Amino acid sequence: MDIVSRKYGIASLIALILIAFGFNAAGAEYSLGSESDDWWKEYPDQSTGAGGDVSHPDWVLDALESKPVLIYVHKECDYCVPQTEAVQKIIDEFSGEITIFELGADGSDVRSGEALQAYDPNGGLDMFVPLTVILTLAPDSEGEIVAVWHSSDEITGEEWIRNYVEDAISLYDENYADWDN
Repeated sequence: MDIVSRKYGIASLIALILIAFGFNAAGAEYSLGSESDDWWKEYPDQSTGAGGDVSHPDWVLDALESKPVLIYVHKECDYCVPQTEAVQKIIDEFSGEITIFELGADGSDVRSGEALQAYDPNGGLDMFVPLTVILTLAPDSEGEIVAVWHSSDEITGEEWIRNYVEDAISLYDENYADWDN
């Protein structure tokens, strides 16, 4: 009987620790804010455009009508290869749950320039590739459901992408019904 009590006590303690560190029951791992790991409504703190509004391209908002979005803008260069491989694994794993735009940064698709301009974490000034962007829906500080995003212009790897995609799916499922686009 003592072992059962200990197990329940440990489980309760773990639950309290998780709650204290901000994990919510819906499974969202990242919060809306302006820090480097947050979902962003505006350009984040580390951006030269910090606090500035993001102009979401229409094709992104249209895609967000049905599911979260992953945008990957890259070149066919050695530097991009590890991120391209990581993105491909995520595409294979989540293809039915997210809308995917894989865009070349060679200028042949106007959407790549629009994505770089809108979602460069540096405020659209540096526009480096590979650019990996994940978009979803979340409540802002007033409780209004808005499009939010997170991006990186670095090699992040598969785990980073998976964490944000899973979080995006969870947030989208939780908030889509209340989104008034």
